[in-house]
Amino acid sequence: MTENETGNETEIVVVGAGPTGLTLAYELGLAGVDTLVLEKLPQFAQQVKGGGIQPRTAELLESRGLLEPLLRRAVSRDPVGGHFAALPVPLDCTPWQTRHPFPIAIPQWEIEEVLEERASRTRVRVQRGTAVTGVEPDDDGVVVTAGGVRVRARYLVACDGGHSTVRKLLDLPFPGRPGTHQAVLADIRLTAVSSLVPRQMGHMSTLTRHAGGYWAMLVPLGDDRYRFTFGRAEQTDTDRDTPVDPEEISAALTAVYGPETALGVVDNSSRFGDATRQLEQYRVGRVLFAGDAAHIHPPLGGQGLNLGIQDAFNLGWKLAAVIQDRAPNGLLDSYHTERHPVAAQVLHHTSAQRVLAGPNPSEDMTALRDIFTDLLRLPDTNRHLAGLMSGLSLRYALPGDHPLTGHRVPDTDLITESGSTRLSVLYGSGHAVLLDLAKTFSARLPLPPRVDLVHATSTEDLGATALLIRPDGYVCWATDDGASGEDTLLAAITRSISA
Repeated sequence: MTENETGNETEIVVVGAGPTGLTLAYELGLAGVDTLVLEKLPQFAQQVKGGGIQPRTAELLESRGLLEPLLRRAVSRDPVGGHFAALPVPLDCTPWQTRHPFPIAIPQWEIEEVLEERASRTRVRVQRGTAVTGVEPDDDGVVVTAGGVRVRARYLVACDGGHSTVRKLLDLPFPGRPGTHQAVLADIRLTAVSSLVPRQMGHMSTLTRHAGGYWAMLVPLGDDRYRFTFGRAEQTDTDRDTPVDPEEISAALTAVYGPETALGVVDNSSRFGDATRQLEQYRVGRVLFAGDAAHIHPPLGGQGLNLGIQDAFNLGWKLAAVIQDRAPNGLLDSYHTERHPVAAQVLHHTSAQRVLAGPNPSEDMTALRDIFTDLLRLPDTNRHLAGLMSGLSLRYALPGDHPLTGHRVPDTDLITESGSTRLSVLYGSGHAVLLDLAKTFSARLPLPPRVDLVHATSTEDLGATALLIRPDGYVCWATDDGASGEDTLLAAITRSISA
């Protein structure tokens, strides 16, 4: 179809301006890819929603210079680890050598605002109030109809949430299990509080209560603002599109936190469930899926937003390489190969948490929770679950014999030819990094344009003398003997990063 027939052309269309879509757009824009983001909402939905940044997501955002402006907007909270199934033992991420061992609390719309502002500095346009009504893929691209305009792109990425319009337009199955519980999420303001209302955001186990036939979590956000999540211990069937009445919120507040707790204003509210579903394929020709459009799961442990942002970091540099004709064969397909198992694992462990954290536990379940709590106090168990929930233990199944292959590298201090720096700073351009810790490779080494050779020393043993680190921060080649590694290095670059 010609440009006149479509009325507009771009290299990539991203549908959805949530954290996943905006992170992806930023990654594409950083690589110089012309990107159009289509969002049906006319403005930011100022709702807390998925407001927790896990340690690995924090590392990735810091690697692009995006974390500092987010930290300035973060909600004050106790420096305490995350949780598994709301059990009263904080997860300790310090064994994973991260500079960000605690989850960061920040309203989702604040995350979106920072991401959109940064993306707009690149070749990214965000068009709000524009709902997608048609998707027509062919062998060479996709024609998208939105807001009465037809746009042709080389690829479309659907980041439009669990009720993805793109997924429905393409009539793709979304297999899985329906939800078992329904709850309400509301951003509220209180005019009076009882002694039962928490004063400071802390570990989730200290914020949850069961009383009056309800389960609830009230999270202080500063001043008179709170994030209130609640449901009935006995399941009630209410259509998810049914508006949440302020009286419903007030009744739950009174039942759980006493009549002294008074509701002032409801800023926004919505209903949600705990269904578990995942697309069988994240790529269908010229259309790809990321975030909740590709997978949904019970909202336990702050996984959803983080899973989507990490999808975007995995996909962005690969899609840019394809657009710029420098991608090895199969690079784009590796997005599904690498990220589908990660989401499947999240679906698996959040399903387990759904059982352990059920709102109406039996006597047997209470016994199981007690035993599991004791297990969480064992260092090895805690380390394993901390790595799982934070994303720090993720390893991609990449080719190569070195034990570091597929792992992240902790953000270490380095001394380079330009002075002191940190490893995370080297990722700011979105390039791959060849980190040479033994000055083995010459500056004349024939590297592709978006692979940076950095000679450096470190006071810490990184486990190799040279590492090739992908733009998303994962090792795709390493050696303990750089002198004999040039041939395997260049082969790894050709195979994994740039043809």
